[in-house]
Amino acid sequence: MKKEQRLTGILLGIYLILLTWLILFKLQLPLGGWVPYRSLNLVPFGASLIVNGAVDVQEILYNGLVFLPFGLYLGMLQPRRSWWKNLLVMAGVSLAYETLQYLLAIGASDITDLLMNTAGGAVGLLVFSALFHAAGEKGIPVLNRIALAGTVLVVAGVSLLLALTTH
Repeated sequence: MKKEQRLTGILLGIYLILLTWLILFKLQLPLGGWVPYRSLNLVPFGASLIVNGAVDVQEILYNGLVFLPFGLYLGMLQPRRSWWKNLLVMAGVSLAYETLQYLLAIGASDITDLLMNTAGGAVGLLVFSALFHAAGEKGIPVLNRIALAGTVLVVAGVSLLLALTTH
């Protein structure tokens, strides 16, 4: 495995750990401090998104935004893999998260989340595809450096948030 692929794999691992903590454990520490809650919504963009009589657009956008890096990472790891195969991987991971939330009674399983997570990952794949077509393999190290800087900032931000909320 090339050095760049190794770095991408490490960054993807950190991203998936943070994503799991966000989606399944709602950024709670200690883990397991949640109240059991289970709901299932199979109506896209339905009642589960209504907060105080209005659609919570912010929640919809956040679901897409949080999966955007997933598309970038998959593209960097498998630049020659079919766009559709990468999209199916992201949809499968999102479905796994939604299923785990339901099975473990640790959140609301929602088809809108599945759709928006997959759409966010698709945007990440499109961004990667555009950059890859423009710069080829030479663009991957640049994307890795950007991803590394972003990961450091996110981990620092989460660490600061935890430090402020636990004291």
